[in-house]
Amino acid sequence: MHEVKPYWQNYIDGQWVNGGAGRIDVIDPGTGQKLAEQALADADDVNRAVMAARRVHLSGALSDLRPVERGRMVQRMGHFLLEKIDEIAPVLTREQGKPLWEARMEVEAAARYFEYYGNQAETVEGRSIPLGSNYFDFTTYEPYGVSAQIIPWNYPMEMTARSLSAALATGNTVVIKTPELTPLTNAWFAQAAEVVGLPSGAVNILCGLGHEAGAALSAHPHVNQIVFTGSVPTGVAIATAAARNIVPCVLELGGKSAAIVHDDADLEAFANDVRWGIYFNAGQVCSAMSRVIVHESRHDELVERIVDTAKNLNVGPGIDFGEFGANMGAMVSEAQRDRAAGMVSEAISVGATAATGGRKMNIPGAFLEPTLLTGVTPGMTIANEEAFAPVLSVLKFKDDAEAIQIANGTPYGLVGGVFTSDIDRATKAAREIRAGQVFVNEWYAGGVETPFGGYGKSGYGREKGREALWNYVQTKNVAIRLRG
Repeated sequence: MHEVKPYWQNYIDGQWVNGGAGRIDVIDPGTGQKLAEQALADADDVNRAVMAARRVHLSGALSDLRPVERGRMVQRMGHFLLEKIDEIAPVLTREQGKPLWEARMEVEAAARYFEYYGNQAETVEGRSIPLGSNYFDFTTYEPYGVSAQIIPWNYPMEMTARSLSAALATGNTVVIKTPELTPLTNAWFAQAAEVVGLPSGAVNILCGLGHEAGAALSAHPHVNQIVFTGSVPTGVAIATAAARNIVPCVLELGGKSAAIVHDDADLEAFANDVRWGIYFNAGQVCSAMSRVIVHESRHDELVERIVDTAKNLNVGPGIDFGEFGANMGAMVSEAQRDRAAGMVSEAISVGATAATGGRKMNIPGAFLEPTLLTGVTPGMTIANEEAFAPVLSVLKFKDDAEAIQIANGTPYGLVGGVFTSDIDRATKAAREIRAGQVFVNEWYAGGVETPFGGYGKSGYGREKGREALWNYVQTKNVAIRLRG
């Protein structure tokens, strides 16, 4: 068993510090046992972190650098994560529940963000605007200042890297509030900041409860920009607090994303996509394939294939799964597992059928069987609300128009997918699906380079790709009247 140190501190202004709100227990969801204690920040801790970040920003220590110099530091942070992957991945597995090989993938993905945005640092360029011979007019991009980043528990390394790398590459300083359930691995970002030579106060990392530290951070008058990934109610609260200070937000609030499977789809390939789409990270993915909308002529065959995929998953403590394979770890907590199991029971009570799974597992830890629900109709709660669990709902359609109507029938709009061998049908569906990203014939196609974000209650703003850079800079125009 990998040893985990018993107590983890917060990182404020270059120092490891205790929390004004005491400590919180971190539970290993693979065993149900206490893993470690984490310092818990209060509003005063948040204020010290924000003021440290503000001090560094006003000093110009980051924003005055030549962009290539900032970019190289950002890239080196990614290299540091890869060097430490054998230390980080087991801690990530034990605090979050995912298989060890999935944890290694997450650390590699986190490093990739630093590589990508480190490379982008020197490409943020202004332009000149012709106003006639008497003027010289140009635009520049300047960092907002202090970026507050509130991180979700499902991908604590990857989601932190996604926003931290882009913020630093564009010259912002950062205060990160880690998730209470999975706060430990963010400590390596603080180590990375020190190793690459970022000034003390440029990166601050603290764990605190949402109603105290999260609320204090989102409402702080010296926070200049906010990034949040999480639930709709919390996103509304953060956006409301930010609005009072006229502070821009990037909100990524999850979804109820649908894959439309047409009668000409390759069902063997699609069954493999289901493994990634809904059972990866035990379904705790904002862009998970939580609904499959299948043509009625292929429904039974598709269900049979997905049942086979689900039943062949080996479910157990993630630390036991070091090798890539057909396995699944725990959910992040027993409370999350119980919530999802309750949603499954409610769906069955109103007419859905569990083709496989649907129950809590009778082993220690936060385990839910890989689940497939059939007989789901668009009006059911399970078809509209995010379970954030290894729970897939299957709905039928008769024609293309009905498929699109069902896909667009929730308040969300994060991602969508269409599976067909007809390029015209795929293109038309991609245009009609109301989502920020559409996958054709492969769920999770794309990468760090491709913009990601929601329509509707899935939020606003874009992460990933070059589009994300514009969240962290504001445009300044300079108009010069020439003499003579």
